[in-house]
Amino acid sequence: MTRRLPLILLLALFLSAVQAQNESDAPELEIGVVEKLGDYIPEHIEIINEEGERVNLRSLITKPSILNFVYYRCPGICSPLMSGIAEVISRSDLELVEDYQVLTISFDPSEGRELATKKRGNYLSQLTREVNTDGWQFFVADSANIADATNAAGFKYKRTGNDFLHSATLIVVSPDGMITRYLNGTYFLPFDLKMSILEASRGQISTTINKVLQYCYSFDPDGQRYVLNVTRVAGTLILFFAAIILAVLLLKPRIRQTPKQS
Repeated sequence: MTRRLPLILLLALFLSAVQAQNESDAPELEIGVVEKLGDYIPEHIEIINEEGERVNLRSLITKPSILNFVYYRCPGICSPLMSGIAEVISRSDLELVEDYQVLTISFDPSEGRELATKKRGNYLSQLTREVNTDGWQFFVADSANIADATNAAGFKYKRTGNDFLHSATLIVVSPDGMITRYLNGTYFLPFDLKMSILEASRGQISTTINKVLQYCYSFDPDGQRYVLNVTRVAGTLILFFAAIILAVLLLKPRIRQTPKQS
C-alpha cells in the first residue's frame, strides 16, 4: 500500500488539476448552457401565447417537450436553429402532439405576440410533410418570467445593444417537467430527436458526450458557434501525459527489483 501511495497521490493531483481548470472556467460563462439535468421546470413560470393569454409553462408540459429559447428579431443563429427544428420535425417518424411537442419562447421581453405569430407562420411553412401544427407553439413573456425560465434551464445569454449573444440549444423535458437532455447546434438528426423523446417519456436523464463537448469547446459569441478550446484541451493532455510518465518512473524501479521466478 505504501508503494502505491505516490500513484494515488498523483491521480488525485491530476483530477484536482482538471477540476480546478473546470472551476476556473465556470465563472466566465456568460453565454452558453449550464446543464441542469434532473432539475425541474418551476411551477410558477407564466408565458404569453399567440392569443395574448397568460399560461403556466409547467401546465403545458404534459408530454415529452422540447423547449427552445430564441428572440424573434435575431439576425443570426436563431434562423438556422428554427430551420433545423422544422427540418428534423419533417424527417422524423415521430408525430407532433401525439409523441411530443415543441415550445418556442422569446427571451426578449420587448417582443409581442404578433411577432411570435408571424415567425410561427414562417417556420411552419418550412415543414415538408403534414403534421399537427398545434404541437409547435410560440410564446413571449415578461422579463421576470423570462429570467426564471432561462435560469431554470441553464440558458445563458447577454444583451449587446439591441441584440443578444446566445447559443443554439434545445432543452428536452419529461412529462413531469424534468430536464433530461440538451441538444446543441442548429442541425439535428432524427435518431437523436427520437432517442431524446423516448428518454424523456421514461424520465431518463441522458448520459451523452455533451459534457465532454462542453469541456473541449467554448462558445464564440462573435462567430456565433462553438470552437475548440485549444488551451484547455492542451492543458489537460499535458497533465495526462505527465501523469503517465511519472507513473512509469515510479513503477520502473519496482519492476527491476522483482526477482525472477526459477
